[in-house]
Amino acid sequence: MPATRTNATTVLVVDDSALYRQAICNILREEPDIEVVGIARNGLEALEKIHELAPDVLTLDVQMPDMDDIEVLREMNQRGMHAKAIMVSSHTSEGAQVTTDALLEGAFDFILKPSGGNLQENRQTLRNALAEKIGVFRGSRRARAVRLASGSRAAPHAAPTGTRAKSGRACRAVVIASSTGGPAALKQVLSKLPGDLAVPILIVQHMPARYTAALAQRLDQMCALTVKEAREGMRLEPNLVLLAPGGQQMKFASRAGSVFVRITDSPPENGCRPAADYMFRSAAKVFDSDVLAVVLTGMGRDGFQGCEALKSGGAVIYAQDEESATVYGMPKAVVEGGLADRVLPLQDMSRAIKHHVKGQRA
Repeated sequence: MPATRTNATTVLVVDDSALYRQAICNILREEPDIEVVGIARNGLEALEKIHELAPDVLTLDVQMPDMDDIEVLREMNQRGMHAKAIMVSSHTSEGAQVTTDALLEGAFDFILKPSGGNLQENRQTLRNALAEKIGVFRGSRRARAVRLASGSRAAPHAAPTGTRAKSGRACRAVVIASSTGGPAALKQVLSKLPGDLAVPILIVQHMPARYTAALAQRLDQMCALTVKEAREGMRLEPNLVLLAPGGQQMKFASRAGSVFVRITDSPPENGCRPAADYMFRSAAKVFDSDVLAVVLTGMGRDGFQGCEALKSGGAVIYAQDEESATVYGMPKAVVEGGLADRVLPLQDMSRAIKHHVKGQRA
């Protein structure tokens, strides 16, 4: 086997289709900072190759014979394998559900297999998607390496400010933003919240259409709270979690003492639809200071401008810390912008949310 290029991100390509294996390998071999170190035709072979080759990343087909992708991910976790999986998914409803399950099991991210168009366009679409996701992985790994090499520790958790005890006003809603690594983070946070939290939770998770419906369905099965994909005209209710639908924007309108969901086709913001900034700005108008915003793992800066609007109205903002984030982009922007009242590891976020909503000390 040829020697691995210095500083290259090593990739194992896993797909039961010889055609797709070859297509992905050819695309990745054109990228200067990526090296394909092996291929696998099924899940069992993938586990053997991961053990043998120790790749940084594997591209994993969501539907394979013998051992499916979920079994592969669970086995990787049990064996302590550190490779990150990027799922390769179809546009079908079945593909969305299987991919969502993989993300909830800790897959790093996913890409969609191109459909329609000509072969050259499909190839370029696939190349762009692979380069973007692997680039995000590389950037997150580099940031961790720099922090560890410098011996620096995660920023200390900020002391709570602007809390209910200070303002004397109740929390009427929790709004959450997440992206890369978000499904697994949402699973951990929501599954630990009580069914009688007594406020609605509104979420923007960067995902396309179909995938948010699949995610809401799975989270609903895992949580004491009721989780649904948001629809136009839904009324916000206590103990109801609403996920913004993929490919659309979500905002809120107040009428006759109640708050309702408005789903729009407004343009993407930060390249995202749904976008956290869009939802956060609306929450700032409708709930004023009576809202808790939570910014979880994700690439980019979506949510930052929305947090500025929330903070100017007196809202409280929590951000996930660097060490527990899959990608420390969205929470980093909020923390470095001085907008976070608290910076918390993921495992502490549920307790902090519950205590804030109930008006208790964390």
